[in-house]
Amino acid sequence: MILSNVPGSFAWGVLEKRHPALIEQVRDAHPYTPRQRRALDALLEEITVGTIEPLPESAHDAGRWATWGRGHLGRRWLDVPFLWAESFFYRKLLQAVGYFEPGPWRGTDPFAPVKQAELDSDPVDQELAALDSLNGLPQRQAAQALLHASLWGNRADLSFRLTAEDPSAGASEQLVADDSAALWSLLEETAPARLAVIADNAGRELLPDLILTDHLLHHQLARHITLHVKPYPYYVSDATLADVLACLRRLHQATGPAHDTGRRLWQAMTTGRLDIRAHDFFCAPLPYRHMPEDLRQDLTGCDLTLLKGDLNYRRLVEDRLWPATTPFTGLTAYFPTPVTALRTLKSDVITGLTPTTLTKLEDSGEPWRTSGSHALVQLRP
Repeated sequence: MILSNVPGSFAWGVLEKRHPALIEQVRDAHPYTPRQRRALDALLEEITVGTIEPLPESAHDAGRWATWGRGHLGRRWLDVPFLWAESFFYRKLLQAVGYFEPGPWRGTDPFAPVKQAELDSDPVDQELAALDSLNGLPQRQAAQALLHASLWGNRADLSFRLTAEDPSAGASEQLVADDSAALWSLLEETAPARLAVIADNAGRELLPDLILTDHLLHHQLARHITLHVKPYPYYVSDATLADVLACLRRLHQATGPAHDTGRRLWQAMTTGRLDIRAHDFFCAPLPYRHMPEDLRQDLTGCDLTLLKGDLNYRRLVEDRLWPATTPFTGLTAYFPTPVTALRTLKSDVITGLTPTTLTKLEDSGEPWRTSGSHALVQLRP
């Protein structure tokens, strides 16, 4: 199990540096009241020099987190599992700003200014305009370009342009595992399929996810898609329903193919072909192996689950330091549907690599596990 108590490790850097900086960023994002600012100060002191305190008994989910935190409460933040510590930090951050409490700040996303600034940025216009370059391409080639755009997130513009010219060029060279051919074959065999898409980040990363969703629906590779988002703000940029709607409005404001995509997605929601759901488990500090039965049954009705992003990958295979060649298929055999992971590498956990690929990566001397410079497409049929 990955902990955060190894100085210099990626997990250590998140808890020791990223989380304190994030508290300061949140303080500056809204004109919080003196009470909220004191609560943020107390959280900063707790994560830096204190021990893990439980949620107040008045919190609606205090009992649930007390159960999840059994054996962790009262310890140093660095000494408990990294996945649990990260998740509880974000829950306590929402507690500090009064996200769940009655009053005017209830439901106010502390990360909304960062999300909106990114969505309104000039690079988004360039990335949406890059959709024009896909016109006239064979469907498989265009689909591969959109898959790469979804995979790489905010490198979408680069992915559109490179993969539109040659799907084997550019960003493909940074793939440590690539089951995309098997993915398209599976989709074509089961088409039109019922798909579940478990989203990751909002903004510039959610836009290409939605564009890929539209492509699958529009080209009859899927007859129905359920998009699973977070029920409340989580991990700074994780997507909620509000973020999906903001992206749809952004697409509507665009011109050309991007506008058409937004229009089709809007219609798909109104006709039920695209369904948005937000189960509480998506904000739990637990691996997907422990998903509740209602979510398991919901996913079981699908032909394939597309699982986006680094955090979802950590939850899929458990946040452990597996030998990198541990088979991905074996670790995900419990999942209730065939599953494809689309992930840019931003943490230590990795599975399913070939010995040759692992040797090449280790010999490179790069921090390939955590830098975001490499990615993977892994399928468990």
